[in-house]
Amino acid sequence: MKIKPLGERVLIKPTKEQEKTTGGIYIPDTAKETKKEGEVIDVGTTKDNKPLPLKKGDKILYGGYTSDEFEMDNQKYIILEYKDVLAKME
Repeated sequence: MKIKPLGERVLIKPTKEQEKTTGGIYIPDTAKETKKEGEVIDVGTTKDNKPLPLKKGDKILYGGYTSDEFEMDNQKYIILEYKDVLAKME
């Protein structure tokens, strides 16, 4: 199944969090600090039907509280509004 975000939205796959420290200590779920970074899977368009300045495979940092999480094929995905994308990592 293919998912195409509508409007000014971005479909991302969040980056997996580290399970243990470099010293070998496992981090419990309650103590994990969630990183807000991910990989762009697909992007929507602007109101004028122009492409957003992101492409598949870009690594991004994101913020905001309006994202929608879902799971498909045992993989977690997030759809968020383009305005919540803070930066593109190069």
